[in-house]
Amino acid sequence: MAPHKAPDSSRRSDRSRRAIYDAALALVGESGYRRTTIEGIAARAGVGKQTIYRWWPSKAAVLMEAFLDLAARAAEEAGPQAGGEDPQAGGAEYGIPDTGDLAADLKLVLRATVDELNDPLMEAPTRALTAEGIVDAKLGAEFVEKLLDPQLALYVTRLRAAQEAGQLRPDADPRVALELLIAPLTHRWLLRTLPLTHAYADTIVDYALGGLAPRP
Repeated sequence: MAPHKAPDSSRRSDRSRRAIYDAALALVGESGYRRTTIEGIAARAGVGKQTIYRWWPSKAAVLMEAFLDLAARAAEEAGPQAGGEDPQAGGAEYGIPDTGDLAADLKLVLRATVDELNDPLMEAPTRALTAEGIVDAKLGAEFVEKLLDPQLALYVTRLRAAQEAGQLRPDADPRVALELLIAPLTHRWLLRTLPLTHAYADTIVDYALGGLAPRP
């Protein structure tokens, strides 16, 4: 008789965690943040409620981790087109590419952002968490700290490199400059004023850099 092989608890935990992530994101997209419950997530994921409470202290913690995981997977799938891996960080971090052509690099990244915001898998939970973060200051602050600020820091790094290369005015504030790029996308996406397209992303870069180019 072949020896009995004990179940791999780590693989089982990974499967359960992934199921919980997927269930949380699906429910918040379908029903909104406030109507999503730990009980509902557990039922959708096919796990016990206590399993969730053993790993996370609250619904907000579940959803935040699930969303961060979703964002990380999206970055991995984008690969070099969204900046590529940092070999010194073991492939764990991503950055905006620096090919020497600032406009092309920014257009590449903004187009990838457009694709993410238009992706139904990303759009529904992003909208739900963004909306809840407006009325729930604690959740909003966590959303900014854990997801938004690290992404914005990548823009700051790339824009500072462009300043050092003489491609931007030396007195330009990189944080303000990145808002000229990100804010129009966010406004159009949140309010659905007009379609969010690659052409629009390219135009934003052209307009922003036209105002930031070195003065004669």
